[in-house]
Formats: sequence, structure tokens, C-alpha cells
Amino acid sequence: MLATMRGVQCIYSLYLASVQTRPSRRIVRSIRMCTMQKREYSQEFLQKCYQDHRALWESKKLPDNVNPRAVFANNELDLRDIKVYGFDYDYTLANYEVTVESLIYDLGKNVLVSKYRYPEAIKSLEYNRDFAVRGLHYDIEQGLLMKLDQFQQIQIGSIFRGLTRLSQKEVLEIYGSRSLPLHYVEGHLRGHAKMAHLADLFSLPEMCLLSQVAQYFHDNNVPYHSVPLFNDVKAAIGSIHPEMHRIVGRNISEYLIKDPNLVTFFDMLKKNKKEIFIITNSPFYFVDAGMSYLLGENWRDYFDVVVASAKKPAFFTDSMRPFRELNEEIHIQTWGPVTKLEKGKIYLEGNLSQLQEMKGWQGQEVLYFGDHPYSDLADVSLNHSWRTGAIIWELDYEIECLNCEDYKKISGWLMILQSLIESSQDFEDEESRKIVQQWEEERDLLRKKTKDMFNCHFGSVFRTHNNPTYFSRRLFRFADIYTSRLSNLNDYCINHTFYPRRGVLPHEYKSLFV
Repeated sequence: MLATMRGVQCIYSLYLASVQTRPSRRIVRSIRMCTMQKREYSQEFLQKCYQDHRALWESKKLPDNVNPRAVFANNELDLRDIKVYGFDYDYTLANYEVTVESLIYDLGKNVLVSKYRYPEAIKSLEYNRDFAVRGLHYDIEQGLLMKLDQFQQIQIGSIFRGLTRLSQKEVLEIYGSRSLPLHYVEGHLRGHAKMAHLADLFSLPEMCLLSQVAQYFHDNNVPYHSVPLFNDVKAAIGSIHPEMHRIVGRNISEYLIKDPNLVTFFDMLKKNKKEIFIITNSPFYFVDAGMSYLLGENWRDYFDVVVASAKKPAFFTDSMRPFRELNEEIHIQTWGPVTKLEKGKIYLEGNLSQLQEMKGWQGQEVLYFGDHPYSDLADVSLNHSWRTGAIIWELDYEIECLNCEDYKKISGWLMILQSLIESSQDFEDEESRKIVQQWEEERDLLRKKTKDMFNCHFGSVFRTHNNPTYFSRRLFRFADIYTSRLSNLNDYCINHTFYPRRGVLPHEYKSLFV
């Protein structure tokens, strides 16, 4: 009896912690009666509790929309401390049309057929932009594409061999658990990769091609090994970048999305006497074509240092790679030593230590923007104390989903239902367990609905059912701020301070207000 009363009281307190306005007196009186009555639990009692909490939630105002142009803070960042602004190029300054992904996919599959002698039928495959999302993991040995949360747990329902979804039973037969060991997931950091983390947008065509070829082999009973397949696809995609650069560079307006507000952002930086640099892995001729389209023919006037073909992340870690100057007349790097970095000149390769030494830039006065948590942001954040910003283009779509009225209603009720389940799970009588089981089945359906609103295969880039994704964990660790595009910073003063939202720890109050 005591356990019963505590459980019902917990249901009531959990709900009150999560609502925003005062509930109706009738429903509150009903719930209070439930907590006070000295009687055995019954099916009718639980159903009444469920109905009352459902009515309470439906009576509440939905949350306000998330601003899609907002800049979100993981760590406090005072822009008054920033004297130097740095940028990656691809998917940071430059955002691409989906046609670039299709181009990479088509060039890659042609290489598989022409160079690696894959079946001619592979050429008939078509790129499916809606299949994968950024941040997935690929188990190279098992040939499985999956979504992991921040604790290396597999999100059941989001693990595929080829294009075929695996059941929970199949996952447990392979791994023995939903949770994967850290050394297995992050072996690539220790020189023995068993899994690949596909953390940038250029990896989407690679994931699609890899999965479609595996499915083709399965459907046509073609024996294959997942490791050579992964290596072949990775090599094929890697080999086509020079050709992709040439095609995109000749047809820049067809492939690049022009942000008319980007010029305003750079004008603001120059007006406030900020130093500006760009470090990109792309070749200079490709960057020059894109930046001329985005900022105008005189785009280099904005930049104090331009570094192309930088080969990040080695640029940040290998001090034995000196800068080389590009001779723009004959498009060849010079052989002489570079002793200073001058405005108006183009540099190749190089390393971070020399950059900081030659320019006198140090630590927290530098804010560097990139799209890749590892190759762009990790080293400069962890080892050099640079401040960092991530440009995450998927935020536009994710926030559109978050602002959908159906999503707000379903996710809101899902949170309340989960609280009811949590508070009632300790009742061990059969009748109570049947009711809770029904709630769990409804919760699972709601989870699937919210997941499918983002992507029917893998859900949101940023969260699993309960936790942030593995990608989110890395993003939150390595980026002080993140937003969907650089021009969103136009909405803020050059001296603005970004503050992270104060999160509630598990042992703290669920809410400071009731």
C-alpha cells in the first residue's frame, strides 16, 4: 500500500514539474483524491490517472517555435574577446545544392565499375538523398550502418545491412548487447579502425552507395566481404574529388547556394577591424571560383591569410609541414621558404604552429568556424584553446520539424507518458503491469512517430529516443557555438555574449517553478 501511494504521488509531482501553466481545478482535485485515497490499486484507477494527465497536457499551450536563425551556445562565448575570425570553406562558407551529392555518387559508382570491375548493373543505381543522415557509424567488419547515442548504444530500428533493417534480435545475436565498447567504436583513433564515423555531409553519398551496392549483392546472391566493399567504395569516392572540383568549378551557380547576407557579415567584421583567415583542404582554383560567386571578385580583400590544400587535420597536428606559396601565374607552389604570411598571397599546406607564430595569434582571441567536429574543430579546441563555431546546415530542416505542431503535441505527450511509466513501474500486481505495458506500447509508437518526422530510417541528426547522438556529443564538446549558417551572426552585435542554457542535472530539481 505504501509503495502504491508513493508511486501515485510521484506521478503527480512529475507532471506538475513539466507543465507551464496552472491546471484546471477539477483535474487537480481528481489527481489529489487519487493520492489520498487509501485503497488497493485497480485498473479503473490507473485509467483515470492516465486520462487526467492526458487532459492536463492537452489543456496546455504548445511551446514557442525555435528561431531557425538563432546561434546556440554550448559554452559561454564573449565576442569582445575575439580579435581573429577563421573559416573552413566547404559546407562552412560554401553550402552546396543536393546536385553535388548526386555528382559525387555518380562519379563514385562509375569508378567502382570501371576501375574495380564491379557489375555493370551498379551503374543503374540512383542516389537517394533521404536514406541516411550525417553522424552515422559504419561497422566495417560486419557491414552494418547504424546510429549510436552518446553512450555508444545502438538505436534499435536504425541499423541496416545494405538497405535492410535489422531487428533487435538480430542486433543482439551479432553484438550481444545494444551498447558497444568504446575501443570498438573509437578504434580509428588508436590505429585499428573497426568502425567509421561518417561525420560530414560529403559522406552522405558514400553511405548511400555503400548500402545500395551491399543490397545489390544480397539481392543477386553475389558473395562479397564487407571489408573490401567498404575499402573500395571509400577509395572510389576519395579518387573522384579532383574531377568533382573541375565540374563544380566550371558550373558554380548550378552547384553552390548563394547567401546574399554573407557579404554583410564580412563587412561587419572588417568594419570592426577583425583579422580574417581561411584554411581549407580544397584546391585554390576551386575555392577562388566559389568565393568569387559568394562574395564577389574582390573576395580576397576581406582575408588577411588564405591557406588552400591544407590537408586538415594534419595541418593542426603536424609541425613538419611548412607553408608553401602558390605562384598564381603558373599555378605551381614555390620552393623557397615562407617566413611571413602576407595579405594578398595564397599559401598551401602549412601547419598551425607556424600560423600562430607568424601572425602572433593566440588562444582564446581566435574564433574558428567549420562543419566537421573532428577535422575542423577538435584539435584547435582541445590543444590550442581556440574558440570554435560549427556550421550545421541540417539545423534548418531539424528546426522546421521541431516547430511542426504535430511534433510538439506528440513529443509533449511522450514526455508525460514516460513519466507515468517511470512512476508506475514498481507496482508488481498483474493488473497494474498490464496497464503499464499498454503505456509502454503507446510510448514506443510515439517514439517511432517522432523519429520518422526527421528521417524514417535514422531519425534526427541530434538525438536518439532518449539521449543525444554520438555526433551531438562531439559537437557539444568541440564547438562553443553552432548555427545553420554564418549570416545568422548578423542578428547579433559584434560584442554579443552567447550563454549556454542552464541544463538540469539528473539529481537537481526537474523545474525551478511549479
